[in-house]
Amino acid sequence: MADDTPGFGGLVLRFAFALLLVLLTFNPTGLSYYHWLATGFPAVDAPKALAGIALLIGWVVFLTATMRSLGVAGVLLAIAFCAALVWVAVQFGWLEAKARAFVWIGLVVAAAILAMGVSWSHFRRRLTGQADVDEVDSR
Repeated sequence: MADDTPGFGGLVLRFAFALLLVLLTFNPTGLSYYHWLATGFPAVDAPKALAGIALLIGWVVFLTATMRSLGVAGVLLAIAFCAALVWVAVQFGWLEAKARAFVWIGLVVAAAILAMGVSWSHFRRRLTGQADVDEVDSR
C-alpha cells in the first residue's frame, strides 16, 4: 500500500489556503471582506452576498475538520502553545509588542491552527499507525 500521507508540501498548501481564508475574511490593511461589507452596511448587494457565502463555506470546511481532529482541548492547547511562543519572542526581544503586530500574529496563528486541524489526522496516522474513522459501518 502506498503512503498517501501528505508531506511538507501538503502542509504548506493547507496553510496557504487557511491563511488565504483568514486574510480574505479580515486583515488590518482594509482590503478584506469585513471592510468591503462594512462600506455601505446594512445594504448588501449580490457580489457581497456571493463572496460571503463562499467564505462561509471555507470556514465551515476548515472549522469542522479542525474541531473533529483536534477537538476543543486540542484547539485550546494549540492557542496556548502559540501564545507562549509569542510571549517568549517578546520577552527575548525578537518581537516588538505593538498592537498591529499582534493582530497579524493572531491571524497567522489562526491560519496555522486551521491548517494543523485539517492535517492532524494524517500526522496522527503517520506517528501512531492508527487511522481516524468518522463513519461507523452499521452492517
